[in-house]
Amino acid sequence: MSQLSSVYAAGKGMVGVILPDTTTSARYTSYDLPYLTQAFKAAGYAATDFKIDNASGTATTELALAQADIAAGAKVLLVDPLDATTGKSIQAAASAAGIPMISYDRATFQGTNTYYVSFDNVQVGKLIGQGFMQCVTDWGVTSPKVFTLDGGQDTDPNAIDFAKGYNSVVWGQAVAQVAAGTTNSAGMKLVGEAIAPGWDNAKGGTIFQQAFTAHKEINATIEANDGLAGAVIADLKAAGVKAKSIPTTGQDATLTGMEFVLNDWQCGSVYKPIYLEAQAAVALATYLRAGQPAPSALVNGTTTDPTNAATTEPAVLLTPMWVNKANMEQTVIADKAISVTDLCSAVGQSVCTANGIH
Repeated sequence: MSQLSSVYAAGKGMVGVILPDTTTSARYTSYDLPYLTQAFKAAGYAATDFKIDNASGTATTELALAQADIAAGAKVLLVDPLDATTGKSIQAAASAAGIPMISYDRATFQGTNTYYVSFDNVQVGKLIGQGFMQCVTDWGVTSPKVFTLDGGQDTDPNAIDFAKGYNSVVWGQAVAQVAAGTTNSAGMKLVGEAIAPGWDNAKGGTIFQQAFTAHKEINATIEANDGLAGAVIADLKAAGVKAKSIPTTGQDATLTGMEFVLNDWQCGSVYKPIYLEAQAAVALATYLRAGQPAPSALVNGTTTDPTNAATTEPAVLLTPMWVNKANMEQTVIADKAISVTDLCSAVGQSVCTANGIH
């Protein structure tokens, strides 16, 4: 990041950063905020040249924060939109002001000066699907009857790509929704697939509870992130299900998710090194702030609107990875994305030791 100091010096003005909420995932306050702050400082930014806010889950607040940043003279907006509508409204405001927008982690498909910084979302979904398939085998689930709890496809285009990824692996269909009754060559049958509106964990938990009550045969599940996995696990525990019997999946590699993995409630989680995402976003913002073209090594691809294949935009795409017991020490622990102290306090030192976590 220090190599960006000359690019930073060539620009002027503020970069306005807006994160979406504090509830759908622990990542925004635990990871994105500190990593973005560190990246700006490492690139040489003065404290007055960047500003990070959180919309606290309210679309009108996110738009108002963006409008306030524009009015304050922001030269670049770096925004993780709560939903597609809010993202488009913010992009329209940025475009009217003549400033570029970086859509951070969630894409905004509008305008000609919008960039995307995130991970390959279809690959994230494929890792979830692969991890699920392996876990079904490892946990000895026979004649799997599967229920899938998707993320907020009603608000987040990324959730559509996640589902396309895991549905392609598990069912051979790269689609957002697979019909109930679908089977695969591994002897699995889909009982049902449902969306947790707006990535709402509580709603997701209720959806699964109703499905599990109606279909006691469900013995394997796919979830789009750790928050939804946690909601399903709470339902399973309440129903008296024992650990390591009904697989769950996730993404974000949160502390709670890693606890569930070590305690045999969750198969694994897709780890997206957020510090790399934050650094990439700040690097791109620094070039845009200076009015300089970003190098192709940084803007290394494009992203496509999952609802309209004709719409694409330049993107920085990073590589995710699947984390389970076997590689937790070498990934999230080595990267200090998860505190060993916090993790081992939660699960017990004996569990950490047994899994090679120090």
